[in-house]
Amino acid sequence: MNYLLMFIVLVMTGCTKKETVNKEVGASERSDQSSSRVPAGVIPDTAIFAGGCFWCMEGPFEKIEGVYDAVSGYTGGHKQDPTYHEVGAGTTGHLESIMVLYDMKKVSYDKLLDIFWHQIDATDDGGQYVDRGEQYSTGIFYVNDLQKSAAEKSKAAIEKSGVFGKPIVTPIIKATRYYPAEDYHQDFYLKNPDHYNSYRRGSGRDAFIEKTWGKTAH
Repeated sequence: MNYLLMFIVLVMTGCTKKETVNKEVGASERSDQSSSRVPAGVIPDTAIFAGGCFWCMEGPFEKIEGVYDAVSGYTGGHKQDPTYHEVGAGTTGHLESIMVLYDMKKVSYDKLLDIFWHQIDATDDGGQYVDRGEQYSTGIFYVNDLQKSAAEKSKAAIEKSGVFGKPIVTPIIKATRYYPAEDYHQDFYLKNPDHYNSYRRGSGRDAFIEKTWGKTAH
């Protein structure tokens, strides 16, 4: 398979958990293997980010001490219980996103924001990398006023730094109902590492991150 054909296949097959994880943002109920990552009796803190393909957003957060889980899902739309194919078609208004479940005593929300900025092209309002459409656009969804304030300060600092070289278009939005994605999407980077790594490279995500932040950013 030549490089061009491989790239086309990756595009076509690309970014084509816990029970009631956060009452405040109305998360859908979910019961699967990922729920065991949050210790029994612990109510985790919650952060929600949209950064394009959710497969690519889980790993950078889950490797951080203090993060229990990053749950792929959908938020910001108008349809109840959307499916992956509906969201991917751009008919529901939802964005592919992740819900980060963490312990704020071990990792700060500011740290999570920093990780988020290092994964995205914050200047692209038409999607992320090879994935095009509103459903792949970026966003920070705050669950309380403290998160809103922190996100606004973080965005202002990134803008001032000029690291992206263009105006930042990533919005800061009040969180609404969050729908965890289907089981086969959860931890895709662990379940299908070859496909995942090929997709990351083929999508242009890794090249952009390395050019902007250096090779250690992802």
